[in-house]
Amino acid sequence: MEPAHQITSSSKLLFSQVRKIVPPMLERFHKGQLGRVAVIGGCADYTGAPYFSAIASAKLGCDMSHVLCERSAAQVIKGYSPNLMVHPLLPSVDTVKDPKSIDAPALASPIISMLSRLHVLVIGPGLGRDPVTLDVVAEVIKEARSRSIPFVLDADGLLIITEKPSLIKGYKECILTPNVVEFSRLAKALGVKVSSQTGTSKENGDDKTSKGSNACEQLSNALGGVTILQKGPKDIISNGLTCIVNDIQGGLKRSGGQGDTLTGSLGTFLAWRAAYHDRLWDSQERDSRVEARTGVEVQAELDSGDKRLSKSTTLLLAAWAGSSITRESSRRAFEMKGRSMQASDLTDEVHGSFLRLIGEPEGSQVHL
Repeated sequence: MEPAHQITSSSKLLFSQVRKIVPPMLERFHKGQLGRVAVIGGCADYTGAPYFSAIASAKLGCDMSHVLCERSAAQVIKGYSPNLMVHPLLPSVDTVKDPKSIDAPALASPIISMLSRLHVLVIGPGLGRDPVTLDVVAEVIKEARSRSIPFVLDADGLLIITEKPSLIKGYKECILTPNVVEFSRLAKALGVKVSSQTGTSKENGDDKTSKGSNACEQLSNALGGVTILQKGPKDIISNGLTCIVNDIQGGLKRSGGQGDTLTGSLGTFLAWRAAYHDRLWDSQERDSRVEARTGVEVQAELDSGDKRLSKSTTLLLAAWAGSSITRESSRRAFEMKGRSMQASDLTDEVHGSFLRLIGEPEGSQVHL
């Protein structure tokens, strides 16, 4: 039996498809074309999460990483790295005159005015539960959806959706990344029964994974086909039609902040996905089919190596790739640090994980 960290043939096939949406490094590109990602989150109590998310996005290869946070968090986050652009635009109870009577659209306008400059939003890392903040971010979600801007929802960003699922129901340009507690909370809010998703102690791993896959698929369908990446011993990804289980080996340490590497990685892959569909580096291939298709058709496309990939397929591939980079970064960091491993150790492994799992695409003017 091969070591757990070896890459299976099925995973290699998926990575070969992921490589198609990774932009080559070319001299003709200019700043910003390979990704402008903004993390919306960061408050007085939580400054690490938005930093880890944004820096993972940058380390993976997006051109411009922004953090849109509360005023109290801005200086702290900026002090973590000069590579990030930090904007103190999130209002809170402490920064408005009358928290009980606010104009949420008006308070959201400074953030909304930035949307035209961004490819992807990552909403939730370090967001906190300030009611004014959450109301304003809900307005941003509405506007991002109206403009078809892809976004990732995590942590307290998921709390907004738990309370107002209509904000994203049926929106096919977002990825939710719940852990087991957040998943259960979402399922309960939507009336989806998933009490058996983790299985009993008598069940083997395959039984638990199968139940988890069914639960993820049910929750996705309850949200109108939104893509869900359920974090766990094996990450489960579903859009309600197709389900992919990611068993790439991760580390054994469950330190806080590892999920932020995931959200940042997803942000970059979604930005690259947008560049792929905009034909940034190749205008010779035939048009992508973007119509809705069945899970069988999507899986057939993954298996066939079809030249142009549809948007539904590339969204699944982006989710798979972000999950894989995070799991591999965790494995590498744990090999180095053992039980002392922290979230910052994953940051250092993002680029090496990308090279091992995916590698530079054909045509890159890079010699490593």
